[in-house]
Amino acid sequence: MTSRADLLRDRIIAHFLPKPPETLGVAVSGGSDSLALLVLLNDWRREGGPKLVAVTVDHRLRDEARDEAEQVARICEGLDIPHETLAWTDWNGQGNLPDQARRARYGLMVDWASARGIDAIALGHTADDQAETFLMRLAREAGVDGLSAMAATRRQGKVIFCRPALHISREELRDVLRDRGMAWVDDPSNADLAYERVRARRVLAALAPLGITAQNLSNVAHHMSDVRDTLYWYAFLAARKSVGFQQGDLLIDRKGFRALRGEIARRLLQDALKWVSGAEYGPRGRAMDLLLDAIRSGNSMTLQGCQITVGTEQLRVSREYNAVAGLRCGTDEIWDGRWKITGPVTVGAEIAALGHEGLSECPEWRESGLPLASVIASPAVWQGRELLAAPVARSENGWSAEMIRDGEHYFAALLSH
Repeated sequence: MTSRADLLRDRIIAHFLPKPPETLGVAVSGGSDSLALLVLLNDWRREGGPKLVAVTVDHRLRDEARDEAEQVARICEGLDIPHETLAWTDWNGQGNLPDQARRARYGLMVDWASARGIDAIALGHTADDQAETFLMRLAREAGVDGLSAMAATRRQGKVIFCRPALHISREELRDVLRDRGMAWVDDPSNADLAYERVRARRVLAALAPLGITAQNLSNVAHHMSDVRDTLYWYAFLAARKSVGFQQGDLLIDRKGFRALRGEIARRLLQDALKWVSGAEYGPRGRAMDLLLDAIRSGNSMTLQGCQITVGTEQLRVSREYNAVAGLRCGTDEIWDGRWKITGPVTVGAEIAALGHEGLSECPEWRESGLPLASVIASPAVWQGRELLAAPVARSENGWSAEMIRDGEHYFAALLSH
């Protein structure tokens, strides 16, 4: 008879088919979710699945964390799985701790995996995590995107993070550990009501008598994901008809934009801002409402380091000069995350925004066809205070400027949510 663990293992394996990785990283905190995932993946490994390498991130925020990482290391040794602990030492006591810890955790794991040629890392997020996130976002009056399920896969750099247990409950995973006599770590912060997720967990327990369970809410979140994907598909189709590009600026046909339904227009514009600014996430909520209201009223505005200009026939999304005014890098580096500048080897040369000072030395800048705001925010080659070249402003002097994110990157992003 097939055991419960075998059924769960098969559900997890299905996430990686038809082409499982040769080597799979597994993020293991020592908690029940990630530990059970490791155990089930190890069952697969023993039957011919991928080689496993486990990693634990010690945020150095609790005295017990080092002991917990050592406990994970001992478990991995017993399972004959290589294990490494990564330490986060950059917390300065300021800002949003959970958010910074999360970003640091993923950043450390990406660097770790990239250095070892590991393309994928499995995470132990469950249906319970999905339901708790749904409740937290519901409290913030989130829309379709906010209420949608976590992505089953997410790429960061060259590494793909996988969540193969999103449809499995925490108790199902704990049963696997109980059946094998394995203990897990209970982080004391999981009982601290100062954390929003802990409060959401309490609310979820209180809703159970009404039939509102973690699995129910997780299913709703996945239904919302289907709606989100459909909306982005229509945004992609609309963008193909109405979006163009000009030397780093994104242009939207105003007549076509006015005809779009609100949710489609919002998505098309959010990804336009991301494409220009290079931001990880587009603006949401009230900020986007204000921008859409401004566009409807024919008013230009700035948002997320971008200048949105409302013309008679087009909306132009360009880089805001103030967002790049202090940005400098070497000529062999990518400027503003999107411009590659090439030219003669020049000692001491740097890339910086053209600005009004440089513009005065570019008499033919109008031949670029770009408005003033776009030209002054474009890359230029400087040697101290001397302007050597401004390729976008038609002052090349042997230099050229190339966008590393072309229009196809924008269209592809609309389909990758």
